[in-house]
Amino acid sequence: MKTTINWTDAMALEGIVGTHTVPMDAKAPIGRDSAATPKELVAMGLGGCTAMDVIALLKKYKQPPQSLKIDIDIQTSTAGHPAVFEKAVLTFLVNGQIDADKLLEAVKLSQTKFCGVSAMLSKAFPIEYRVILNGSEIGTGLANFETNKQESI
Repeated sequence: MKTTINWTDAMALEGIVGTHTVPMDAKAPIGRDSAATPKELVAMGLGGCTAMDVIALLKKYKQPPQSLKIDIDIQTSTAGHPAVFEKAVLTFLVNGQIDADKLLEAVKLSQTKFCGVSAMLSKAFPIEYRVILNGSEIGTGLANFETNKQESI
């Protein structure tokens, strides 16, 4: 994957991947707060990656959701610079006529096997998740990709 970053104005940047352009900016007073910051884009990437997994798995299970939303709550370090992510909590908010076990399986598979963004970030900080179906919490867990590593011979 090749990505290009172009400086456009003040602290505004644009990231280019293929034919897609994504604006970035810093918060005021350094920037103009005209777009998401790079850290915010990382958080969105985490949520987007796992959402795609879960939706694909639910479709495979013939359990399409009426709605799916993921709230991403990231705690950032406060002692000095650089400020880094210390913990993330993903809250999956799903509505619809979905089998709770199938939903939990889809989320767990995403957070232990399929989501490459979670796999990378969970090496740096813990990623916890909560699953809420039709307003009721049905499960929790921790992103853990260690159990899926192949043993070398």
